[in-house]
Amino acid sequence: MGKELKDDLDREGAEPSEMEMLGKEFTPDSETGEKVEKSEGVKLKAEMTLLNGCNVIVGCIIGSGIFVSPTGVLQATGSVNLSILVWTVCGLFTMIGAYCYAELGCMIRKTGADYAYIMVTLGKFLAFIRLWVECMIVRPCTVAIVALTFSIYAVKFFFPECEPPDEAVRILAAVCICILAFVNCWDVSWATAVQDIFTYAKLLALFIIIATGIVQLSRGKTENFNWDDTETDFTRIALSFYSGLFAYNGWNYLNFVIEELQDPVRNLPRAIAISIILVTVVYVLTNVAFYTTLTVPEVLGSEAVAVTFAKVLYGPMAFMIPVFVAMSTFGGVNGILLTSSRLFYAGACEGQMPEIFSMIQVDKMTPAPAVLVSAFLSLCYLCSSDIFSLINYVGFATWVSIGLAVFCLPYLRWKHPEWERPIRVQLIFPIIYIIASIFITIVPMIASPVETGIGTAIIMTGIPVYFIFVAWKDKPAFIKKMLASITLALQKLIVVVPPPKKTL
Repeated sequence: MGKELKDDLDREGAEPSEMEMLGKEFTPDSETGEKVEKSEGVKLKAEMTLLNGCNVIVGCIIGSGIFVSPTGVLQATGSVNLSILVWTVCGLFTMIGAYCYAELGCMIRKTGADYAYIMVTLGKFLAFIRLWVECMIVRPCTVAIVALTFSIYAVKFFFPECEPPDEAVRILAAVCICILAFVNCWDVSWATAVQDIFTYAKLLALFIIIATGIVQLSRGKTENFNWDDTETDFTRIALSFYSGLFAYNGWNYLNFVIEELQDPVRNLPRAIAISIILVTVVYVLTNVAFYTTLTVPEVLGSEAVAVTFAKVLYGPMAFMIPVFVAMSTFGGVNGILLTSSRLFYAGACEGQMPEIFSMIQVDKMTPAPAVLVSAFLSLCYLCSSDIFSLINYVGFATWVSIGLAVFCLPYLRWKHPEWERPIRVQLIFPIIYIIASIFITIVPMIASPVETGIGTAIIMTGIPVYFIFVAWKDKPAFIKKMLASITLALQKLIVVVPPPKKTL
C-alpha cells in the first residue's frame, strides 16, 4: 500500500473501504492497540507456487478451444491464411489484456479479479452486473462447453464411424463435472495436482501435433496455405474473433485466486507472461500443423479437428490424440471450476451473493458451497449441446465485462495516482484493448443479432436481481429469518463457517 494512501486512511474521518477492497485485512493488536494486518482464522491458504500458477493459466486456456475453435474461425474467415492471422491477432490481443490485468492484480490483491477491480473503481452496481454475467453465463457455460468437448473426444473411440448419441455425451459431461466438483471441495492441493498433471498431458498432445506439422512442412505440404475464398464481409470476420478468443479464454483466471498464490506481486506477472506467450506460440503452430494435412472442407466438416488430423497421419496410433484431448479438456474443466468458485466466494464476501457462498469448509479449508453452486449451474447448461451457440453467448458477455474491467486501469491512474503499483503499464495498451473490445462487441451485433440479443437480455436480468436482493436492505423480518434459517441449515450440512471479518 502506498505511503500516501496509508496516511490518508489514518487521518480522522478517512474511509476504510478502499483499504479493505484492495485486499488488506486489519485488526487491533491486543497489546499495543495498533492496527495490524490480520492473517489467522479459517480462510483460504496461499499454497500455489509460480509453477502452479502457470499451470492454472495454461490449463484453463488450453481446454477445448484449440480442438473446437479452428472450425469456427475458418467458417467465419473462409481461408486458411486469414484464419491463422486471426489466431495470431487473438494471441496478441490476449497478451495486452493480460499485461493490463497484471497491474490491476498487483495493485488490488483480492480474490475476484475484475469483479474486485470494478467494485473498487465503478461501484457496487456495475460490479454486481459483472458478477452476475460471469457467474450465471460465462463460467458455467464455459464449463459446459469444455465438458461436452471432453465427452465427444472420450467416446470417439467407441463410435469411430458415426456420431455418438447426444444423451451419452451429455451424461459423460455431467459425470466429469461432478467428479471434479468433489476434487475441488475435498482439497485445494488435489485440485492443483490434477491441474498440473493434465496440463502436461495437453501440452504433450499439442507438441506431438506440432512436431507432425513440422515434418509435413519439411515435405512441402503447403498447398492449403492460401487466401482462396477469403471472407469479405467485415462483420463475419469480426465473428471469427469470438471463436478465436474463446480458445484463449482463461488468461485472467489466476487473478481470481490471487489470495491463494504465494508472493503474488512477484509470481502473478511472471505466471501471466510465461503462460500467454507459451499458449500463443502453441496455438498458432497447432493450426499450422492442422492445415499441412487437412483441407478447408475437411476442417469445416469435422467436429473434432485433432481426431480427423490423427486419423489421416497416425494410422493405428490415432487413438492417442482423442485420449490426450480428453485429458486436456478434463483438466480445463478442473481449472475453470477451481477459479469460478472463487468468484462466488468473492461476491458473497462483498454481500452480493448469498452468505453461504462465502463460507469455508472447516476441515478442508475449501470454499465448498461456492464449488457446488458452480458445478450445479454448469450442469444446467448441459441442456444444450450446441457448442457454437454457447460460444457466441459467452463471447459477447465476456468481452463486454473484460473491456469494462480494463477501463478501470486508466480510471484508477487518474483517480488514485498515489496507490502503490508494482507494475505500471503504458496507457496506450489499455486504450488499444478498450477500443478493440468495443469493436468485437458491437460489430457481431450486426452479424449475429439473435445470439447477442439473448446475451444482452441475460445481462439485463441482473438489474432487477440487484435491486431486489442486494440493494434492498430493509426486507421484512420474516424473509430475513427464513434466509437465516436456510443459511444455518446449509452451514450444518456442509460443515462450513464464515471467513474472518475485515475490520479496522
